[in-house]
Amino acid sequence: MPRNEPTEGTDGWDGEGSPRRRKAMRYAVPVAVAGVAAATIGLVPAFAGSGSPDLPKISAQDLIAKMAKSDVQQLSGTVRASADLGLPSLPGAAGGAGAFGGGKGGGGGSAEPQSKLMELASGAHTLRVAADGPDKQRVSIVDKAAEYSLVHNGNEVWGYDSASNTAFHHTAPEAGRHGKQHTPEDVPPGLKNATPQDLAKRALQAAGDTTSVTVDGTAKVAGRDAYQLLIKPKQAASTVGSIRIAVDAANGVPLKFTLTPKSGGAAAIDVGFTSVDFAKPAASTFAFTPPKGAKVVQGDKAGATAQREHGKDSAPRKEMKAATEDMGGLNVLGKGWTSIATIKGEGSGLPSGKGEGKGKGSGGDVAGFLDSIGDKVHGSFGSGRVFSTRLVNALVTDNGTVYVGAVDKQALIDAANAAK
Repeated sequence: MPRNEPTEGTDGWDGEGSPRRRKAMRYAVPVAVAGVAAATIGLVPAFAGSGSPDLPKISAQDLIAKMAKSDVQQLSGTVRASADLGLPSLPGAAGGAGAFGGGKGGGGGSAEPQSKLMELASGAHTLRVAADGPDKQRVSIVDKAAEYSLVHNGNEVWGYDSASNTAFHHTAPEAGRHGKQHTPEDVPPGLKNATPQDLAKRALQAAGDTTSVTVDGTAKVAGRDAYQLLIKPKQAASTVGSIRIAVDAANGVPLKFTLTPKSGGAAAIDVGFTSVDFAKPAASTFAFTPPKGAKVVQGDKAGATAQREHGKDSAPRKEMKAATEDMGGLNVLGKGWTSIATIKGEGSGLPSGKGEGKGKGSGGDVAGFLDSIGDKVHGSFGSGRVFSTRLVNALVTDNGTVYVGAVDKQALIDAANAAK
C-alpha cells in the first residue's frame, strides 16, 4: 500500500547565499549532458521495467520541487534514443535529418560537433554519457561500425569521429569558459529567495488553465524507482498530446523524457537512460588524445579565419540576420501551447513554377517538390502552403509571411486571417 505523502522541507534554503541554494542553481548539469540529445530526439521502446514500484504518494508540485532541489553533479550511463518527428527528406539528403543540415561536411569535417549532433534529429541512437560537475562532460554516439565522441574537460573541447579518424579541437578562453557567473543581483526579484517548492508552485501557476500537470503513477527506469510526471495541454489546437518525465524517486534527476503527438502513434521525442550510475566517473573518462594518424582540425584557427574574412559575424550569420530584418522581424501570437511565431514577408513567397523551365534546379522543379510536401491553403489572407511534421506546422503565404508553431493547420490559417 502507498505510504503517507512526504512533506518537502525547506531547511537550508533561506537566504540568498546559502550553499544549498547555490547548488540548486546547478542541478541541471547531469541532465544537460544527456540533454545534448534530449532537445531533438525521440522514441525509445519501453524503458520502464516490469511492474511499478510502490512509492510514497507525492503531488505534482512536490515532484517538480524535488527536481529543482536535485544537486546531482556526477553520473555515467547509457542512453537510448530515436526520433520520429516526421521531417520531410530534402533532395540529395539522407533522410529527414537532411532538413537540418545533418551529416558530414562543413568547416570542421565529420568531427565538427554541430554537424554530428544534428544527426540525432532522426533515427535510433545509443549514447554513452558522463559528467563530473560543470567542467567535465563526455557524450559518445555509438553506431554499429563507428563512434563519435564529444569531450569537454576544463577549457578543452574535443570532437572525434572514428569512421573518418578526424578530430575537432577547440580551446575556450580561461576567463570565459564558464560564461557569466550569475550573482543574486542577476536573479529576478521574485526569485531571489525562492525555494524549490516556491518555484514549483510558480511553474504550476504559470501553466494556468492551459496545462494539466499530474503525477501519473510510478515506473522502473534503468533499474531505478521513478515517479512519472504527466504534462498535457488543454488547448485543443496544440499538436502535443502529452509530455511524460520519469523522475528518480531518490535524487530527483529526470531519467526519461517522452513527448507524444496528439495524432498518436510512436513518440516523437523520447530519451532515457538504460543504465545509470551516480558515482564519480574516473578522471580518464574525460582525457582525450587524438589517435596516431588522425586529422586534427583546429576550431580556434577556423574561427579566427572566419572572423578575419567576414568580420564579427560569419557570412551565414550575416545573411540570416539580414533576411530576418528584411522580413520585418519575429513576432509571437497567442500564448501557451498554441503560440505562433510569425515573420512578416514582403516578397513573392515560394516559387510557383509558372512560366519557368522544368530543368533540374529550376523554379518549376522547386515548386514541384514543395507541392509534394506542402498543402495549398486559402483564406481571407490570400493563399499559401502549409508544411507539416508530426509536431510543428508552418504556413508560408504567397507574399512570404511565415506562421509556425506546434499547432494544427487551421490554427495557422486563423492566425493569418486575423493578421491580414
